[in-house]
Amino acid sequence: MIPKKNEIEAAYLRIQAHVHNTPVLFSSSLNKTIGAEVFFKCENFQKMGAFKMRGAVNAILQLSEKQKQAGVVTHSSGNFGQAVALAARNLGVKAYIVMPSNAPQVKKDAVKGYDGIISESESTIAAREAASEKIIQQTGATFLHPSNNTDVILGNATAALELCNMQPNLNFIIAPVGGGGLLAGTSLASYYFGKNCKTIGAEPMEADDAFRSLQSGRIETNNTANTIADGLKTNLGDINFPIITKLVDEIIRVEESEIISAMRYIWERMKIVIEPSSAVAVAGLFKEKNKFKNKQIGVILSGGNVDLLQLPFGR
Repeated sequence: MIPKKNEIEAAYLRIQAHVHNTPVLFSSSLNKTIGAEVFFKCENFQKMGAFKMRGAVNAILQLSEKQKQAGVVTHSSGNFGQAVALAARNLGVKAYIVMPSNAPQVKKDAVKGYDGIISESESTIAAREAASEKIIQQTGATFLHPSNNTDVILGNATAALELCNMQPNLNFIIAPVGGGGLLAGTSLASYYFGKNCKTIGAEPMEADDAFRSLQSGRIETNNTANTIADGLKTNLGDINFPIITKLVDEIIRVEESEIISAMRYIWERMKIVIEPSSAVAVAGLFKEKNKFKNKQIGVILSGGNVDLLQLPFGR
């Protein structure tokens, strides 16, 4: 079932008081390089530093009072865990966050700073899910999936909704894809609020399950995910995959070197901090710039939570 336009509008009204309407920026030098007009929706300036605040707030606000009293639980490599922890604290709800032991320390520290209760697990999806289920059995908390949850997807869609409202003549919107919650939400907003605006996903070559899923027509997984884009290592789900299948035009795959170059470009030229997962969308823009020539392009800069001790730039 594809969510309806009024569901996105309702989510937008619901979360307005709890999130930032983030700025849209552009770079004259980048526009010249690409040969197009590019508008960056800066979710790196969102509360807790990523778009995931939108979906987390919307999902928690949709819970019953009984569910809120028992708390919420999620598993996350970082950004959704931070979002759930902050949203829950702001709404007076207890948050249990399962994080892989190899998650960036900066993201673990942020979750703790937002009063999230952390449980560490192995990095596999199976281990994360098992740890989450144990907490549910012990506490009665409601599980919030980081990307395969309709309320999360609807919340995520509000970023592209704001972008379409500000730039109504976009030809394309590019968003990174990991678990698929942002790409599904972006494609819904593009479809309902754009004018023949196509949605394109961008994905690391080292974790190209979404690309392969669109090719095969079924949800594919990765045997390994050796990518710097730590937020994009998860797989699509049965809720967001049908949306992506119907509404996403294509997925561009990018190499690790292209991700790093794109990240450095935005830091140097635009003077803003983006994380590697955000840079994947920028890398897709550079890689296929001939496709975008003389067009208006929106790019979702999904987040800016970076471990400054682990920057990939050469000295």
